[in-house]
Amino acid sequence: MDEQRHFGEIQRGRFNRRIPVQTYTIEGNSNRRSLLFQLCLILSAKVVDPLSGRRSKDEGGVSTVEVPPNVGPTIKASAASQMESAMAALSVELSKLRTGRASAGMLDHIIVETGGVKMHLNRFALVSVLDQKTLSVNPYDPETLKQLENAIVSSPLGLNPKTDGERLIAVIPPLTKEHVQTMNRLVTKSCEDTRQSIRRARQKAMDAIKKLNSSLPKDDIKRLEKEVDDLTKKSIKTAEDICKAKEKEISQV
Repeated sequence: MDEQRHFGEIQRGRFNRRIPVQTYTIEGNSNRRSLLFQLCLILSAKVVDPLSGRRSKDEGGVSTVEVPPNVGPTIKASAASQMESAMAALSVELSKLRTGRASAGMLDHIIVETGGVKMHLNRFALVSVLDQKTLSVNPYDPETLKQLENAIVSSPLGLNPKTDGERLIAVIPPLTKEHVQTMNRLVTKSCEDTRQSIRRARQKAMDAIKKLNSSLPKDDIKRLEKEVDDLTKKSIKTAEDICKAKEKEISQV
């Protein structure tokens, strides 16, 4: 029996790695041809991905198998990143709300302009807590003290800092009942906005998973959907816990 060996290729994975696959042109009697043909089918079946492999032909007419990468982990990681970003944005928004207790980060969002340059206050000064009702603002450049004072006074926090040598001292005034109610409404709104952002991230992930129906088995699809749902529930609970902590902080006036 004479055999002529040829080499096909398959493309597999995200890097389109090519793996040689032997094929045969067989001469001989019909029984031998049939037996060897069946053997070649068995061997090639081990190479083809039974779930998502697709046969095609390259420029030389040689059969190839193209297997797409598993994008499930990427979809989940992308959703997790978007949800984490939503919670980070929530923390930043809540830090802008003044409570009756001094916090080093409560001035970070204030924009200070000096020399034609606008930047956040924490780029110009170090803010520290002296006690529960008092903040100390220590500028890196004493020449910016006046600009820092004007920016703090102009902010919606209702603070009136006083100069103390080369630093500013800001006493946190007690919150009024109306102010507490306003702060709680803002917390509720921020929490709901974050829930919506997390749910949008979930929907994007689910839409991406639906596109995998033709390339992944149903069990894998259901498992991936459950993982995204669990991640969504966990993220929403974390956001709600952050908001509850802020409401508690506001109420402790």
